[in-house]
Amino acid sequence: MKYGSQRCPRNPPAGLHSRRAGFAAALLVVLLSVSFAPRPAAAAELRVAVAANFLGTLQKLAQSYAKSSGNTLSLSGGSTGQLYAQIRQGAPFDLFLSADRRRPQLLESQGLTVAGSRFTYAIGTLVLWSPRAGVVDPRGRVLQRADFRFIAVADPGNAPYGAAAQQVLTGLGLWDRLNREKKIVIGTNITQTWQFAASGNADMGFVALSQVIGQRGRIQGSYWLPPQSQYQPIAQDAVILARTTKRATAEAFERWLRTSRAAAAIIHDAGYRTGNR
Repeated sequence: MKYGSQRCPRNPPAGLHSRRAGFAAALLVVLLSVSFAPRPAAAAELRVAVAANFLGTLQKLAQSYAKSSGNTLSLSGGSTGQLYAQIRQGAPFDLFLSADRRRPQLLESQGLTVAGSRFTYAIGTLVLWSPRAGVVDPRGRVLQRADFRFIAVADPGNAPYGAAAQQVLTGLGLWDRLNREKKIVIGTNITQTWQFAASGNADMGFVALSQVIGQRGRIQGSYWLPPQSQYQPIAQDAVILARTTKRATAEAFERWLRTSRAAAAIIHDAGYRTGNR
C-alpha cells in the first residue's frame, strides 16, 4: 500500500457541476438584491429664521422633530422686522417663523413664499414681568404708580410683542407720559427686553409669557397678564420661502408642526395657544 498525495479524478463526481451552478446563481441573486435595494434618504437640514420669542421653543421642537424624521433645523433668531428685512435682501432661509402675521403676508404678496404654505403656528401672550417678588402686582397697578426707574419694552416697530406692549400702555394713557419721563427702555428684540428685566437694568419688562413660564406653568418672580382685549392677538405665522431648494422637506416639517401631538404639547407647555386650543 502506498501512502502520499492522491490525484483527483479527471472527471468530477456527478452533481458537482450542478451544485457549483446553483451556488453561483444564488450569489448573483444576493448581489443583485443588495445593488437594487432602496437606500435610506440622507438626512436634510432646513435653515429656519425664527422670531426671538419662539427660539427656545423651536429648539425643543427641533429635537423632537429630529428624532421622528432624522432631519435637522439650523436656527437663526432675531426680531421679526430684522428677519423680514434679511429675507427680502436674499438671506438663504428655507422657512420663516414670524412673531406676527403681517410680515409673512407681505412676503406672500411680494411672491417670496411658496403659495399656500402660510399658517398660524402659535398665538402668543404678553406679560409684564419682574424676576423679583412683589414688584409687579397681579392687576398691573404698578404702572399707574410709576414708582420705578425703568420698564423694558421691545421695539414696537420691529417686535410684535413690543407693539402689543405699546397698545397696552397707550390704552392706559401711559405711553406718552412714561416716554416723557424717560422711563421706557427699548430692547432691539424680545430677548434683549427680557435681558434688561432679568438683569435688573430695568425694574420690569413687557415680555412673552413663553420666556418666563417654567415647569408646570409656574412663573418665578412677579407678573401681570394684561387682558387680551387690551392688545391685538399676537398670531404668529410660519411660511415656506420661495427660494428654498428643499421644498418637500420644508413641507414635511410644516405638516409635522401642524399635526403632531408632540409638537402641540411642546408649544402649549411653552405658554402659547394654537388653533386647536
